[in-house]
Amino acid sequence: MKIEAVRAAFPSKKLTNGDIVDLIRENSVKTFSGDLEQTLRKIKTFLHYSGAIERYWLDKGEKPIDLLSRATNEALVEANCKKEEIDTLIYTGVDRGFVEPANAYFVAKSLGISKARCFDVADACMSWTTAVSLLDCMFKQGVSKRAMVVNAEFNQTHENWIGYPKIFRLQSPNQVPYTFPGFTVGEAATATILSADENKWDFHFSQRSDLAHLCMSATRGADKYIHTPEDIPEFERFVSFGIEMHQLGSQECVNIFRELKTPSDQIKTVFPHASSKKAWVDAAKQVGVDDKMYFIYPGYGNLVSASVPAALSLATAEGRIKRGDTLAGWVGSAGMSFAAYAFKY
Repeated sequence: MKIEAVRAAFPSKKLTNGDIVDLIRENSVKTFSGDLEQTLRKIKTFLHYSGAIERYWLDKGEKPIDLLSRATNEALVEANCKKEEIDTLIYTGVDRGFVEPANAYFVAKSLGISKARCFDVADACMSWTTAVSLLDCMFKQGVSKRAMVVNAEFNQTHENWIGYPKIFRLQSPNQVPYTFPGFTVGEAATATILSADENKWDFHFSQRSDLAHLCMSATRGADKYIHTPEDIPEFERFVSFGIEMHQLGSQECVNIFRELKTPSDQIKTVFPHASSKKAWVDAAKQVGVDDKMYFIYPGYGNLVSASVPAALSLATAEGRIKRGDTLAGWVGSAGMSFAAYAFKY
């Protein structure tokens, strides 16, 4: 399997950590019980410590489908691929407009791709990686020859469970431990075109479902599907105990990277999930690849399932990577799930 093209499109509204703190203040001043300014100072310190600096959100007049169209059209041009040559289209965004049928069908319709097999992969921040690993199997089985993986992560600029304004409206300091990750989220759309090829990918996955309660968006009634309803602090709200996730998942991340059969000295660049810079630097030092890491978190925030493909797109545009380089992806996600994979670009 090979990546023929990967493109990202970003919205234009830039927000700094200071802007995020101001938005929390604006939305919480009437609801917060306690010392709001002290809590805001802590949040700003946490943002700085994690390595966050800026992120981009949709501005007035910008729409997710327009940015996704731009990314897909640029990817098609780069791959010298016609729309009718795409036989599989997978949507991996956590942000979506449709519950049923798959969001992929409506993306395909909007893009003028009418004959592709369409389905969604819902696996939180691991979704793009999971979709690519599924395509590797589909290519080997001969059921697909050329595919496109797309996502549109625009969780901050319309009312939903993940972003603004809901999670920016705090009632008490007790919400900060499971709300803070939402303050780091940026927005982007990506399109990746892949095709069958003799190039082998070195995939490794592991799971810790005992930690699933650390990151979720629970619907009303979700407590009926688990034996531990106390695991859900709030319904219809993004809940993510980010610090705990990194603390408890860091060793699993290190272990999964060590399972790569591809020697580290052959890997030119490592692309981690954009959940924190500090946490990934610490993990990278343990496996000796801290000098190979490519971070987009400081400039773009947590791009959810778009993190790795957006980073690939940016690194290509900057000349940081080129065709023929051996690269690695490294992801920790809600679930919790972990992945490390190496491939020739």
